[in-house]
Amino acid sequence: MSSKTNTSYRVHVQSETESRLPDLNTEQGAMMVTDEALYMGFNDEKVIVYPPQSDAMGLGWARYDDTEWTSLNKKSLVQGETIVLPNNAGNVINEHIHSPKAFYNGATQKIQAVNDADVYVMTIVFKYSSANANQTYLELKLEAINGTPYDRLSSDITFPKGNDAEHNYHGVFQYYSDSDFVTSGSEIQITPIGGTAKVWDIIYFIQRTQNHIS
Repeated sequence: MSSKTNTSYRVHVQSETESRLPDLNTEQGAMMVTDEALYMGFNDEKVIVYPPQSDAMGLGWARYDDTEWTSLNKKSLVQGETIVLPNNAGNVINEHIHSPKAFYNGATQKIQAVNDADVYVMTIVFKYSSANANQTYLELKLEAINGTPYDRLSSDITFPKGNDAEHNYHGVFQYYSDSDFVTSGSEIQITPIGGTAKVWDIIYFIQRTQNHIS
């Protein structure tokens, strides 16, 4: 009859939040756990130990809906002022994400990536208006927090109808992630040019179309 014995060493695992990971330098062999995954420091990188790569690193998608800025509470944009397009991810559909890491963090308002060299397709939809439609347009872009610039992924959004008329925006961006994107994330930024504007009913739909680890 076989018997079991305890392992020789007890490992202390540091508890952190996903939003704190970019600010932490993980020593070789050190371990951290968040509500999404278990990480270990290896060659100056944070490597996901659990969930297992074979089970959790497949392709998938998730949807993140903002619940703060609605038709009853529109977000005002100041002429010439760049802000992060607000999305609190108050409503999330992620049953088919197949990833240990969310593609978007509503608390930090950062777009996230799982692996270096993954490929993603992101759909952004929202409603918008301007009190001065003839002279106003919106600049929308994906902006890296650190490292490789992603602002080449951008869109100029015009107002084809009259003042204060409601418009629907639907934009699709395809991008890859590098190591800086994985570590620090990226932001969707918006700037009104020529006049003020309003946005509301903001939704992100993000699909990972290529998993570089597979």
